[in-house]
Amino acid sequence: IRIDYKLKRKDSTKSLLIKTEQLLRIEDHDFAMRPGFGGSAIPVGIDVQVESLDSISEVNMDFTMTLYLRHYWKDERLAFPSSNNLSRTFDGRLIKKIWKPDVFFVHSKRSFIHDTTMENIMLRVYPDGNILYSVRITVTSLCSMDFSRFPLDTQNCSLELESCAYAYAENDLMLYWKNGNDSLRTDEIALSQFFIEEFHPSHGLALYSSTGWYNRLYINFILRRHIFFFMLQTYFPTMLMVVLSWVSFWIDRRAVPARVSLGITTVLTMSTIITGVSASMPQVSYVKAVDIYLWTSFLFVFLSVIEYAAVNYFTTKEEMKKLEQLKLSGYDASQAMAFDGCFHDEDIELSAFPLSDLNTDTCMSSQNSTTPALPPVLGTRLRRRRSIRQSVNHIMSNSYKIDSYSRIFFPLAYFLFNIIYWSIYS
Repeated sequence: IRIDYKLKRKDSTKSLLIKTEQLLRIEDHDFAMRPGFGGSAIPVGIDVQVESLDSISEVNMDFTMTLYLRHYWKDERLAFPSSNNLSRTFDGRLIKKIWKPDVFFVHSKRSFIHDTTMENIMLRVYPDGNILYSVRITVTSLCSMDFSRFPLDTQNCSLELESCAYAYAENDLMLYWKNGNDSLRTDEIALSQFFIEEFHPSHGLALYSSTGWYNRLYINFILRRHIFFFMLQTYFPTMLMVVLSWVSFWIDRRAVPARVSLGITTVLTMSTIITGVSASMPQVSYVKAVDIYLWTSFLFVFLSVIEYAAVNYFTTKEEMKKLEQLKLSGYDASQAMAFDGCFHDEDIELSAFPLSDLNTDTCMSSQNSTTPALPPVLGTRLRRRRSIRQSVNHIMSNSYKIDSYSRIFFPLAYFLFNIIYWSIYS
């Protein structure tokens, strides 16, 4: 009796499956052909619910999205009688036996249907033959990004849906957004580097020279990049390195190890920042906004090193010139350098006035009693307007003034650059 009961139960399960296939008359039709074959194009409505925007890669120029893709069409071959007009829902096993739209993602790199714990596919058939086919998909698609304003940029990406160019053209299948602009819905999506400004659907036509015109649907979304991350990781460190390079203007010009070490350190740090930013970006053939800022800042740091090289050169040249003057005047230069330890900037800053005016200097005054007066150097006390060449020569002969001017010029120039940069790109 128990064996007969089990066999009966097994047969009854089998009979239920047979009844379902008989109800939909699957064996009576050729589902290799579309509904209404030979007639007008079959309309297929689409609506999408975006579950998540998983990742956006600037290096690969793509994005990954998980969504619920729903298709709506009518196939009268699957109509069935019903007294209560209720639909019937099936899983993915039945979808393999009937006709379904051949929708695919244009420019897709990778995609898959979720299959945990079962394939995430749902098929719902209504008594009048209307069908709802829903599938949960994760797709990675191309996004052609423009980085000319990076990281102050806004990217416009789109996921494109189309009927396969190998099967049904515009005359056979017509894709459309089922509910217009309301056909695209999104859950609450939060991204680490981007703010989603807008999600909206659109449609168009695509031409393939060998097969014809095809309907194409677009899921457009606009992404605006959060700037705060790059302010902390790129802009603020760069600003600090530029400001740090200006510290050398306040260090004694004879402190060669201190000023050279500071200049080399800031240059190497700027190179590290530029390398780190470039490594996380695609190798594009145009200049990005962040490149302009980084390389201009690098130029300021580099010029601060060149500034000290000029100061050191002119200082050495100035001292050698004045030592030659002392030798020509009969003054012992070696004694002057060793006398009272007074070989400082104030002691050798000989201007274009007679050297007799320097008698107030403590080091030179100690020699006045034994050393004959030095012959006057050509010059004048009259104040008159200098030419540009004379001004340059004056600065070269007074190299300490280069640091004084740099303390003003470098900050003002960098501040002006920042005003222009942020007014253009922000």
